[in-house]
Order: sequence, then structure tokens, then C-alpha cells
Amino acid sequence: MDPDHLTLLPLEDVNAAALLAFELQHRAFFEARINARAPGYYRLEAVQASLEEARVQRLADQAYGFVLQLGGEIVGRINLTAVQRQHFNRAQLGYRMGEPWQGRGLATQAVAQVLQHARQTLGLWRIEAVARAGNLGSVRVLERNGFTPYGRSAQSMCIQGEWHDQILFEWRSGEQPHLRPASV
Repeated sequence: MDPDHLTLLPLEDVNAAALLAFELQHRAFFEARINARAPGYYRLEAVQASLEEARVQRLADQAYGFVLQLGGEIVGRINLTAVQRQHFNRAQLGYRMGEPWQGRGLATQAVAQVLQHARQTLGLWRIEAVARAGNLGSVRVLERNGFTPYGRSAQSMCIQGEWHDQILFEWRSGEQPHLRPASV
């Protein structure tokens, strides 16, 4: 395996102890930039339960979570959540990359892979994402992947006691919209 090749591994296939170690190692970095997880998440039993919940959500066509691996090492996470088939055929995109792997194009690559999966495997035609206005790296990742801004939500996200604006983004597959559920 190419050590520089980024792979997406479904959450339910991830080793819980390895995922917990990744989350603990990068906890402070993530919490300074995005909403913090509940303190109870940082226990092996809680991570195992979240992986089981990811399996249940995937089977119910509600969410699709992945870890990002580089040479077998977990470097980030990416998710499609809030899947809505009826009337919308969309999902919400979220991702996080550990600090050592920032600025290497890996998040851009991961989003591209997930969009391909969303379009080709899941049959989703619209993906929405939100980026904190001051998070220029995340904004660039979305723009490089064809997302366009469609709104701004003023002072709508509080991180460490400080309120931030969010930019709302959308991506469409370019295919004719359809509402038939994909066979997943």
C-alpha cells in the first residue's frame, strides 16, 4: 500500500482503541476549532457504542461515517449525516483532520472521495456543508470540491465562549435530481 494514499474506512470497521487514541491525541486541537464532544465520549466503551451507532445509522440510510487513513494510520474523519431521501435526496458533510496532516491537501482529497461515493454509490445529488467563516482552510477545501456558498448564519456557533459566523455551502452532483432511494 502506498503510504501517501488516503483511504476511507467505514466507521464500523475501525478499531475502537485506535480511534479513541486518535481522538484523545487531537482533542485540544479539534476543540479549539469545532464543537467539543461530550467528556464522556473519551472512554473506550463510548467509542465502541458510537461505532455500533454508526453501523445502525448506515443500515438505516441515515448517516455514513468514515475514518481517513494514510498508510494505515488514522489521520482524520469524514461523515455524511442527516441523510434525507424523501423530498430532498441530500446529506450534510462534516470532516476533521488531525493537526499534523493539515495543509497537505488530504481534506480536499477526502471530500472528493466522499462526494464520489455519495453520487455513485449512495445516489445522493445534493450535499450541504457548513464552515466557520474564519476557517479559511475548510472554506478552500469545500470550494476546491465544487461547493458554492448560499448563505451566512451570523453568530451561530460558539466555540470556547466566542461566537462565530458560519458560511453555508451546497454541492450538487450535476445529474438530474431524483427522489428514488438508492440501493445501498
